[in-house]
Amino acid sequence: MRNSPLTGRTVVVTGAARGVGAALACEVARRGGRPALLGHEKHLLDELADRLLAPSLALEADVTDLQALREAADEVGRRLGPPSVVVANAGVADGGPFAATDPAEWRRVIDVNLTGSAQTARAFLPDLRATAGYFLQIASLASLGAAPLMSAYCASKAGVEAFAHALRAEVACSGVAVGIAYLNWTDTDMIRDADRHAVLRELRGHMPAPARRVRGVEEVAARIVRGVEHRRTAVYAPGWLRLVQPVRAALPPLVLRVSRRDLSRLEAEGCLAPTGLLGAGGDADAAARRRAPSPERR
Repeated sequence: MRNSPLTGRTVVVTGAARGVGAALACEVARRGGRPALLGHEKHLLDELADRLLAPSLALEADVTDLQALREAADEVGRRLGPPSVVVANAGVADGGPFAATDPAEWRRVIDVNLTGSAQTARAFLPDLRATAGYFLQIASLASLGAAPLMSAYCASKAGVEAFAHALRAEVACSGVAVGIAYLNWTDTDMIRDADRHAVLRELRGHMPAPARRVRGVEEVAARIVRGVEHRRTAVYAPGWLRLVQPVRAALPPLVLRVSRRDLSRLEAEGCLAPTGLLGAGGDADAAARRRAPSPERR
């Protein structure tokens, strides 16, 4: 796609080994961009880089490790050129009642999703200022309306939305644009694993039909990248999610009503066991933490 604004530009994607991140990298390459792939599972990042028909770079980095991200930013700049776009996509999730979840695991969701996004911005902002670039924060329907049984994930996604709004106001005078991508259920390892657990299967099942539909990852990635090309303030995948914005204040009372009716039944049926970190991405994050000392957070 030679007419794409991304042609010849370096685009950093975190959490690029699988799922939405990998699909974004493929879509960026298809439009002529140079993807820089960051995340765990170096072998998967390398395999993806080898498949892309574009100059690319695969770097292993934990988004909660600021020093690793700064080293990655230096290497991306040297080998691909300063990035014009950075997509903070890396994320993990778990499910279950707040009181029953492992406190360390709960905090890890916050660290990866929220702190990791902020560390990504901190490491790459010098490049984005130099290129008058664009930072895209991957958020969620959970940013618009919190649901029970996913307290850490909802808190983290509400947090990244607020962070992106604040960052946008700070860096606008530098020519840097900041966008937020709101995603619903997408066909990734995380969501497929979630459906194996009754606690989260029930959560999705109680949503209205359009809201519980799972979208293909390529469809979602294409919509996000179109938003990147136009430096959108907000990207919605699917598009109907924009209709939630004007009524988001009405969601907590509605969720409360449904929860009062159904959570006691689910507890009696033994459906509320904590899930642990979901999917192969959650497994990869846990494995990386076992192999390495806790990163210093600065």
